[in-house]
Amino acid sequence: MSKKFTGVGVSAGRVIGHVRRMPEPILPPADGAPLPAGVSPEEETQRLAEASKAVAAGLKERAALATGDAQAVLKATALMASDRSLIKSATKLVAGGTCAESAIWEAADAVATQLTALGGYMAERAGDVLDVRARIVAELRGVPAPGIPDSDEPFILAAVDLAPADTATLDPAKVLALVTSDGGPQSHTAIIARSLGLPAIVAAPETTELADGDYVFVDGIDGQVITDPTEAEEHLASTYANREVLPDFSGTGELADGYRVPLLSNVGSGEDAQLAAEAGAEGVGLLRTEFCFLGKEKEPTHEEQVAAYGAVFAAFPGKKVVVRTLDAGADKPLPFLTDSSEPNPALGVRGYRTDLTSPGVLERQLKAIAQATSEHEADVWVMAPMISTPAEAQDFAEMAKAAGLATAGTMIEVPSAAVLAGQILQRCDFVSIGTNDLTQYTMAADRQLGTLAELNDPWQPAVLHMVAATTAGAQSADGKPVGVCGEAAADPALAVVLVGLGVTTLSMNKRALAPVSAVLRTVDFAKAQRLAKLALDAPSAELARSAVRAELSELDRFGL
Repeated sequence: MSKKFTGVGVSAGRVIGHVRRMPEPILPPADGAPLPAGVSPEEETQRLAEASKAVAAGLKERAALATGDAQAVLKATALMASDRSLIKSATKLVAGGTCAESAIWEAADAVATQLTALGGYMAERAGDVLDVRARIVAELRGVPAPGIPDSDEPFILAAVDLAPADTATLDPAKVLALVTSDGGPQSHTAIIARSLGLPAIVAAPETTELADGDYVFVDGIDGQVITDPTEAEEHLASTYANREVLPDFSGTGELADGYRVPLLSNVGSGEDAQLAAEAGAEGVGLLRTEFCFLGKEKEPTHEEQVAAYGAVFAAFPGKKVVVRTLDAGADKPLPFLTDSSEPNPALGVRGYRTDLTSPGVLERQLKAIAQATSEHEADVWVMAPMISTPAEAQDFAEMAKAAGLATAGTMIEVPSAAVLAGQILQRCDFVSIGTNDLTQYTMAADRQLGTLAELNDPWQPAVLHMVAATTAGAQSADGKPVGVCGEAAADPALAVVLVGLGVTTLSMNKRALAPVSAVLRTVDFAKAQRLAKLALDAPSAELARSAVRAELSELDRFGL
């Protein structure tokens, strides 16, 4: 008898195949296991250091072969493998007579427990620490590290969740789809699946029942996994397999009636920017400047920042590049800037707020952005994250102008900013909606928690009303620009709704440019407005999504 499991579809696609489960995790060593006979603490410390270096080196090698999100994930994990505080804690235990495997296990467990207690984004990092721990122990034991299973045939990968280093090395030629029992819409698994175009479902707890060899249908659109698929599911998968090939993005985002909606890209490095430009992006709607800061013990120099930003600007001469100033805090702590002891980092000193506790960092960053702007031909705009009040928007705009930057705006990520968008836009030049954070703050649901994935959905009507409030505020402020740079912009159906709500530009990962463009070209502005009203009036995210999708036949045509 077939079984149906329900989760959250985070990457569209319908496929059928046999399941392969992630291998069993590395077994823990005995608590406080002593040093091997005849081995000194110094020798064991050296063995631990060499294992840590080997794991970090292996991850760096894999990072060098990856690009975009995958590369960033692998680099961050490599840094964690050689984290000095983690290794120092383990070394102390070795000095007290504990073997290397037990020492690193216990030290990492302490770090993970601290991160879990912090909750939110920091709790998500606990899984990364435990992944690194398993890899170091595997290296010490001389056994293979946990990873994607080998298979001669393509398969559907089932797991509790995937570690960053695993998601970053997925081979779309072998993995047909991803199914995890844990995770959320903004987990590493979801983000990498979308960037690779792999059908994926997360937060499907009952899929722990799936076993190697099970034959299943995975529907990344509706978020369903069905065992022993029927002819109906076989037909859906066949239809998807024979979907019409998406036309390449022409470089001009517009509706069927010629209404212009520039399609930009989200990037995190000069390499990302070059790839986005090659994909036809009309500019950059979000440059995540954290790439210049993460993994550093001290603030990057002025010269380092100028070079890093300049590499992005060089890819888009004459085109708009929107730079988000440092969004440190929460899931992106920096030792020289953030307080890791905050009880709730997601609601703490992050983004623009760090200027309150560490004045000078933001001012120096703006000066570096300004110099890089003067050395290139890109049309550079800057915006601050985590703005909550009109006064904050005004303060940031004045700082940007003082640094020599002509166009300054803010992110709309919290309800207060959406509600007061009109007043905020009287004090700055534009706003950009970060739907990932706006959703979690509007719904009071941590975006990393799989148990709250249903709430953490940008299709939630309450979130769409926040978008509508923002665009209404923009109209009251002489029609200033409103962009969206969150993951919502990469959903072709939701992109239509956002345009209908009055959003003027959309920014997304480069892979989403073609599907979003293709669907936008099938509707005129009047239809986009009508579909937006359907979504606003729906009582739930599920009904909002289904009502809009039912009116967009092109989604099935292109397998979206």
